[in-house]
Amino acid sequence: MISRAVLSSIRTTPQKARRVVNLIRGERADIALSTLKFANQAVATDLYTLVGSAVANAKQKHPAIRDASELFIAEATVDEGFTLKRFRPRAQGRGFTIRKRTSSITVVLSDDVNYRTHGPRKAGRTSGKKTEGKAK
Repeated sequence: MISRAVLSSIRTTPQKARRVVNLIRGERADIALSTLKFANQAVATDLYTLVGSAVANAKQKHPAIRDASELFIAEATVDEGFTLKRFRPRAQGRGFTIRKRTSSITVVLSDDVNYRTHGPRKAGRTSGKKTEGKAK
């Protein structure tokens, strides 16, 4: 990990933010910035500044890094933030809840292409019981 940047409590749903984050995960930082610049989603502008901030953090911590083409987006996660709850009046005196969701986005940059924060995925667990050849 070279640097990371966190954007918390952004007023967009995690589902909408994940669509944009999936576009840039694993890409070079300069390609990710150009992708976000021309993306048509509203969250892309916030994500553009977040990746730019992560690149600036990397340059500050490691002066040997000259530009964004040396960095890769090793990890990009979108987590759910707090939820604002509002009420909408409905028929016969009822009230429906409107949930205005927020997101928290984390971007981790690395100079290694094969950098992974988590180890390789393990195979599914087996119960150890035989399932074939049962007699009735």
